[in-house]
Amino acid sequence: MPPITDVVKNLIIINVLVFLATDVLLTQFNLKEYFTLYPFGYELHQPYQLATSIFGHSTFTHLLFNMLGLYFFGPLVESTLGPKRFLFLYLSAGLAGSLLAAYLIPGRVIGASGAINGVLVAMALMYPNVKMMVFPIPFEVRAIVLIGLYLVYDFIAGVGSMNTGVAHFAHLGGGIMGGILIYKWGLINFRS
Repeated sequence: MPPITDVVKNLIIINVLVFLATDVLLTQFNLKEYFTLYPFGYELHQPYQLATSIFGHSTFTHLLFNMLGLYFFGPLVESTLGPKRFLFLYLSAGLAGSLLAAYLIPGRVIGASGAINGVLVAMALMYPNVKMMVFPIPFEVRAIVLIGLYLVYDFIAGVGSMNTGVAHFAHLGGGIMGGILIYKWGLINFRS
């Protein structure tokens, strides 16, 4: 794993600061509304929420898992893409995830899950044969297989309207955008 990169580090700091502000320090101001994307037509919908929703998180566990994903996979992707393209991928995937989840299947959306899934798909397409282990599975799985199965699960859970409390279409939207950008940049690599 490469050392933490600048954009990844700064994104983690921003996400943690937003969480601390909305959930710990300034809870009496109900700032979470500013970091939640409400569907178009809802009373609380505001256009700026498309951007702010990528940086808010509903719970500490939500924040923790998203930031762990960014910490473990982001540096490799940022090292390959460079800081500007990595930030563009992260923000574009987050926006695509929010749009798909909030407008295709109307519901509130908060968190960096779409952005993280864009990073995961980018990593899996650029480095498909990287071996990954998922606890408690006792064997290694190729990145392209693991991330592919994860997206299939999100699709089935989303279409099946499983009440998991997870915005599965935000994951899919972010993953799709990550895949589109890696394809557009000519970085898909099924040989390594």
